[in-house]
Amino acid sequence: MHSIKCSSVSGITRKSIILAVMSLIFYSCNPIHTKPMSSNNSYAFRLKPGQDLKQEIQQLVDKNQIKAGWIATCVGSLTQYSLRLANQPEGSIGNGHFEIVSLTGTVSVNGSHLHISLSDSTGRTIGGHLMDGCKVYTTAEIVIQSSDAFIFTREKDGTTPWDELQVKPIKQ
Repeated sequence: MHSIKCSSVSGITRKSIILAVMSLIFYSCNPIHTKPMSSNNSYAFRLKPGQDLKQEIQQLVDKNQIKAGWIATCVGSLTQYSLRLANQPEGSIGNGHFEIVSLTGTVSVNGSHLHISLSDSTGRTIGGHLMDGCKVYTTAEIVIQSSDAFIFTREKDGTTPWDELQVKPIKQ
């Protein structure tokens, strides 16, 4: 076994070399679909009190026939949440006043996958899979972006028992 000792070689530190090698290994082992985005669209909208967060997002996705989209940002508040927590078969419901700390995920007419984090008045935070039943308190300000270079689908691929994201480049 050989050991290389280098504190700095032409301004390159040992840590930099290790990070570069780790990145190379990671990216060579993980198929990542990249393609110049020929058209990137943005959809900015606001939900009002009482509206269902998940249903309204999916309605916008369906209306605009978004095939490959993602949540760019979301801020707002809820009076009721409905989440499926990690590794739980059923959802969890809560009532009160909650700030939307984050909302992230992919959206498509072929199926969406969204996660949300919420905090209560003490800052205690809960998060999980967004389900129907998350009711807007004062507002939800959302920006969704999409690309026409891909199609997102959700299919079983044998790696898990669930329908997982499949990214399909569109041939142009």
